[in-house]
Amino acid sequence: MSKIMTSAQENLDLKVGDKVKALFELLKFRLAFLIAFSGAMGYSLGASSVSWIKIVLFCIASIGITGAANIINQILEIDLDKMMKRTENRPLPSGRVTIEQAIIWAVFLGVSSLFIFVVYFNLISALLALLSLVLYGFVYTPLKRVGPIAVFVGAFPGAFPPMIGWVAATNHFGLEPGILFAIQFFWQFPHFWAIAWVLDDDYKRAGFKLLPANGLKDADTTMQIMIYTLFLLPIGWLPYQLGMTGINSAFVATVFGVLFLAQTFHLMRKCSDKTARQLMFGSFIYLPIVQIAFLLDKL
Repeated sequence: MSKIMTSAQENLDLKVGDKVKALFELLKFRLAFLIAFSGAMGYSLGASSVSWIKIVLFCIASIGITGAANIINQILEIDLDKMMKRTENRPLPSGRVTIEQAIIWAVFLGVSSLFIFVVYFNLISALLALLSLVLYGFVYTPLKRVGPIAVFVGAFPGAFPPMIGWVAATNHFGLEPGILFAIQFFWQFPHFWAIAWVLDDDYKRAGFKLLPANGLKDADTTMQIMIYTLFLLPIGWLPYQLGMTGINSAFVATVFGVLFLAQTFHLMRKCSDKTARQLMFGSFIYLPIVQIAFLLDKL
């Protein structure tokens, strides 16, 4: 009898463990952490003095609100995720998490995160976080099957984190957080279009239309990618011009901006999945390097 009870308890523990793991996977923690890191950079740039407790609380709230937006995205796209090899084994399409459980988890994350923003930071940062969730979950997500306008709309919540961080630290919205927003806004286009290029075949299975111009992996699309990347060069100097950082970080932003731009020219010459993947990884390097340079220059 005791062996049967022990076995039943082990099965229950396994099921609970699997469910917790699936809920954590639903959060898309790596993506949420990268977004929280970007927001923490904005917070640190805006704060007169950095409190590690506040940084931790900000990161928790950022991961939570991003996780809630990611879950809404997956709930709305559950049938589409089943069509793509990259997403067919996610918790919802695989049945490891029910839609009801996902909704409860998203509400918990969203409400908890907004509570932290309001109580420990300020109302403006909470409202911006809520706006980013709504734009990503309920506007960007359904537009992905309409056309590349989805990338433009999605670039707004994607660029919110450093701006939210600055506002959370200062309770003030002005030109400085606007510049941090602009850098990440224009960065979104080469970053996301490189991903869309690499995953184009999989996206087509779900009817996603995300590449610009004529939607093909050709010179017209690479031209659009290059143009948006070009904007990063002058914008990278603006934090220095506004006195947010020093001259050193402006040079770092220029050097890495030129290298990033060179990758777009390489993509224009080759028009291959390999060069698109290189551009994608280049985008992952550019943003954190530039943001860290801004912060170190301020310190």
